[in-house]
Amino acid sequence: MDFDPRDYDSRDEERFTSRDNSSHDFDRDDDLRLPDDRGRDRDDDARELGRGPGDSRQSNHDGQDSRDDARWPEHERNYDPREAFTRDLNLPRGHEREIVRDRNREYTLRGSETRTLATVGAFRVVSSRDLRDHHDRPLDPRSSDLRHLREQRLVETVRVPGTREHAVALTRDGRSLLEHHRDRDQGDRQTFWHGVKRERELEHDVQVYRAYERAAESLAERGAQLERVMLDHELKREYQSWLHERDRDRDDYDGHPERTAEEIESWAREHDLPYFDDEVHFPDLRIEYQEPDGRWNHDDIEVTTEHYRGAHAASVARSGFSCYGGSSLRIGGRSGGGRSGGGRHGGLAEEFWR
Repeated sequence: MDFDPRDYDSRDEERFTSRDNSSHDFDRDDDLRLPDDRGRDRDDDARELGRGPGDSRQSNHDGQDSRDDARWPEHERNYDPREAFTRDLNLPRGHEREIVRDRNREYTLRGSETRTLATVGAFRVVSSRDLRDHHDRPLDPRSSDLRHLREQRLVETVRVPGTREHAVALTRDGRSLLEHHRDRDQGDRQTFWHGVKRERELEHDVQVYRAYERAAESLAERGAQLERVMLDHELKREYQSWLHERDRDRDDYDGHPERTAEEIESWAREHDLPYFDDEVHFPDLRIEYQEPDGRWNHDDIEVTTEHYRGAHAASVARSGFSCYGGSSLRIGGRSGGGRSGGGRHGGLAEEFWR
């Protein structure tokens, strides 16, 4: 039996008690017409990038940081929270678009588009306002890099209901492109996702990347090297796989896993996750990084919104996760958070606390 924790989240009942339980109709921006010819917007003078699954430039496993690659423009070698997701990708880095092939298809990409694809894949959904083009401007779904990626059917954009936000997600082709142009000998590699799976939670999920940006900035200031992020989907999938490992071949399986409370608690400790009230608790985001002295560490982050209340709010407080106070994205809505605001997100109030 296959288990996919992305299709179920035990937090849903309490997180959305104040909302209508009916499903939203999502505007997938299909009104932005896409050409039938995938190559229509290809640059005729784009340089060919002859790479595939078997081709690999030097990566960080042999001591060379991708930021030292000569193909990175000098001003882009500074800290960028998106670099961790492109580290093992063999895709364009510069300002000029280059031809990339995948499964008998041709695409053209430049460095900013590579970073957009990798960042969106790592977080499943990211607001277009939080993505940047090659001039470091926010992406517009109807122009620039984002339009180019949409026309090549590498990403899709979805309007977050009741807001002006456009959530960006990889298509299946977009994820395939990343997977077929990455180094194969990496250990714990960054997982890439495609599609919008938790449509009811888009307003919450687009803020996970914003929480990451805030945390990544603090980590970089103390010299930590970011390695990868794990979303709750991935942590829960690993847990579900372990939880039901003994049940898959049982003819008398009744839906209850053959694991004791002691075993579950031990699994939680091994994965540095809190266990109380007879269950394992998962953060929205885990950031794995290496300290300047070489030690490995991670930060667990929960994005909280105005809908967190009652027992669930108490559970989050007890978990020990770092909390990021997300803001209401709804038009005319009240902002959450309190102490800090402004920044490049248009005045949305945000806050980190532990």
